[in-house]
Amino acid sequence: MSYVLSTIREQNRRSGAIFSLLLALTIHQTLTADVPPTVVTPETSSPPASPATPGPPERGSYNVTNATDAVCLLARMGLQLKISFISRSHGKTVQEVLNLHPNLVKFSGSCDPDSATLILTEDNITLTFSFSLNSTSNKFHLSGLELSAALPDMTKRIVFRNTTLNYMVGTLGHSYMCQKEKTLSVTQDFSLSTFQLQVQPFGVNGDFGAAEVCELDEDDMLIPIIVGAALAVLVLIVILAYVIGRNRSHAGYQTI
Repeated sequence: MSYVLSTIREQNRRSGAIFSLLLALTIHQTLTADVPPTVVTPETSSPPASPATPGPPERGSYNVTNATDAVCLLARMGLQLKISFISRSHGKTVQEVLNLHPNLVKFSGSCDPDSATLILTEDNITLTFSFSLNSTSNKFHLSGLELSAALPDMTKRIVFRNTTLNYMVGTLGHSYMCQKEKTLSVTQDFSLSTFQLQVQPFGVNGDFGAAEVCELDEDDMLIPIIVGAALAVLVLIVILAYVIGRNRSHAGYQTI
């Protein structure tokens, strides 16, 4: 009888040990299941931040004098350059947006009877405007733009040139004006934006001649004219309605 009791106790002890082991394994699996695995990834360098686009450029005043030291070309404008080039540091094509700073710009140029140039230089950037005059129609226009630049991130100095442009068309003795931002497409990789522009490359007589405005400025001027005309028509309609109504009321009276 004692042998049977001892055998039962031994089996109970073994069952308790097995139960404790299973309980411990279950608790361990439950706790570790809620903990996400740690993933080790190789360190990667973050992409370089894109340079911030500058705001509208400051307006500068530039002039060119002829052989007799008389002013033959006048220009006032803010200039912003958009250039695409292969970056030395990134190894791919990037776009740079730059403002010219009038206090750092050196200007020069030349004047001939039917052509005039304005050259602006700031550090390693040279921008050349070429104007042409049609002596038959007495009309001038910007016929060419050339940009030579050597920025720090460029692999080499680059030159963009277009001599077949037809921008800034004006009449001899007058100036061309465009106060709003206007973008001039020069080449696939270079465009020039002008702000508060007024230029006169021919027929200068001391100061700017009467301004011929661009289409963008004409649109701004047209809106107030249309609104004013609409108000005038509305007032006229009200007056006519009042007069007609008054005449009808008088016609309704009978003489006794």
